[in-house]
Amino acid sequence: MIRGGLTDRGSGPFGTRARGSAGRYASRLASACALAATLALSAVPGTATAQQPVSPALPEALAAAYEGLDAAWAQAPLSLATATFVDGEVAGFGRYTPRSEAVFAEGETLTVYTRPVGFGYVETDLGYGVRLVADFELLNTSGQVLAAQTGFAELTADSREKLREFHATLRFAFEGLRAGDYALVTKLTDTASGKTADVTLPFTVRAAN
Repeated sequence: MIRGGLTDRGSGPFGTRARGSAGRYASRLASACALAATLALSAVPGTATAQQPVSPALPEALAAAYEGLDAAWAQAPLSLATATFVDGEVAGFGRYTPRSEAVFAEGETLTVYTRPVGFGYVETDLGYGVRLVADFELLNTSGQVLAAQTGFAELTADSREKLREFHATLRFAFEGLRAGDYALVTKLTDTASGKTADVTLPFTVRAAN
């Protein structure tokens, strides 16, 4: 569990930190917790042998399609093909239940499924490594930052081949957040390429009955 207190960011793309009565309320937020991200894929290092089986050649059309994908992937910006609140646990890549509405009870954990694309790769002992860093900001309806944390999660995976089907599950628990409308801004930075991507997910906290 990683705890992030209020951060005075000053002016920025997401507004300014709360001041006055809003600031006093923000200072009473007990904490903003970003629970450790569940990594999308975990590659288990293998042991190279002197004689490896030769991979069969791909059909020409399919091989050309993969080459085109490699080129398009490298040129594309980092993007989030999927970013959504989910219900329950994420069982794997694409195996999740989207939340029917972004309404949460006070104290309820927010679970977000993300699928980044267009990231680069670092060289690892195994082969190719994915290295993404996640930041977040919690905003009110005026765009004021109530809580923020830089580098609250590191999303990594290593593989002998370039991973395309990569996802991460991010969990947030905002203690002391009273009923109202908010927005969760999540930003990913790809340390391999320097590319960044962000997504804003509005949500509502409903008062307990």
